[in-house]
Amino acid sequence: MTTATPTEIFADRVLVIRRIFNAPRRLVYEAWTKKEHLDKWSVPHGFQIPSSEGEVRPGGRWRCTMLAPNGVEYRVGGTYQEVVADELLSFTHAWEDQKGIPGHETLVTVRFSSESHKTKLSLKQAIFQTIRSRDSHQGGWTECLECLDEHLANFASPEASSRIHEAS
Repeated sequence: MTTATPTEIFADRVLVIRRIFNAPRRLVYEAWTKKEHLDKWSVPHGFQIPSSEGEVRPGGRWRCTMLAPNGVEYRVGGTYQEVVADELLSFTHAWEDQKGIPGHETLVTVRFSSESHKTKLSLKQAIFQTIRSRDSHQGGWTECLECLDEHLANFASPEASSRIHEAS
């Protein structure tokens, strides 16, 4: 008898997004791991990041405050579980209440692979408490990845790509 995994049981509460970026894998990975890049793209359209911190290593904590266009602040954070340079990031993700207490925790796994001179990104987040929460995150991540695509376009030329590494 085969036992189903929690992900299989709750498949409707798992989010998977795949996207191809017109940028080298190293650059896309750096955009996910360096504060100066994360603060520019890792929020939905119209949002800002007034504060963020993180230590990209297994066991390292991260935290971010997002400011919505209407002035409402949202805080989110977690812990890096697995980090493989240019290949994999895995981290917990939990929204915090007004007292800074984390709510339901999900696991985000981001895989990076090369496809010609482009990068294939696969993002999986699980397990959500509700389908509504999964759908809300799908919208948020989709906008974030659109912002990432716009951010990476600033480094599309070989000269600009070398500048990002010098600034890092």
